[in-house]
Amino acid sequence: MGSMLNLQTTGGNDVTMSSREIADLVEKRHDNVLRTIETLAARGAITLPQNEEVTNDGPGPRTIGQYRIGKRDSYVVVAQLSPEFTARLVDRWQELEARAPALAVPQSFAAALRLAAEQQDVIDAQAAQLAAAAPAVEFVERYADSTGTKGFRQVAKLLGAKENLFREFLIDQKILYRLGTELTPHAQHIDAGRFCVKAGTADSGHAFNSARFTPKGVTWVAGEWAKHQVSRRQGEVSHA
Repeated sequence: MGSMLNLQTTGGNDVTMSSREIADLVEKRHDNVLRTIETLAARGAITLPQNEEVTNDGPGPRTIGQYRIGKRDSYVVVAQLSPEFTARLVDRWQELEARAPALAVPQSFAAALRLAAEQQDVIDAQAAQLAAAAPAVEFVERYADSTGTKGFRQVAKLLGAKENLFREFLIDQKILYRLGTELTPHAQHIDAGRFCVKAGTADSGHAFNSARFTPKGVTWVAGEWAKHQVSRRQGEVSHA
């Protein structure tokens, strides 16, 4: 916790935080943080961030690698590593953004109002990100190591999602499609090992196919659902 804040901005003045800074915040080894980032990126829960070489002030090699993480993805990483540290992360982001290059001073009362509204939007979106990610993170922690498959209703319940909204999400994102009265996974998701399709015969003699989420698919869709919730709530804020 005694390290200096590792602040950097991109060409668009987007503030990023280093993976070493995140390791300090959650009191984890840096190599554990790196593995978590790479695992979440492989699942599609976050975007694989920029990697950079920096001088190593401690023992070992003269330079070490670290990632530069944006705000949204840092919440997902920290929630996966140690959910109780999310409040500390919020405080640290406020420190980082306070040290970022200052925005131009508003030249009119109307411009000042717009700036105040934009800042409130950031605060609201930040709260939405934490709220949206919470059920998915809890789900991943509890069920990522499961060996059984799960049906649509089981996954919706575990994510705390309304079935109709979760169904619309799966269809809109081209994860599932309707085949008659059944929801069927798109081929690329079956090939990726996210679903299996079990064939069966009802008591009436009618043959059917049942799409089941694999443990890998459950973990992946939890991250996709969390990102969808964040995007939806940010859209609500921007149109408020």
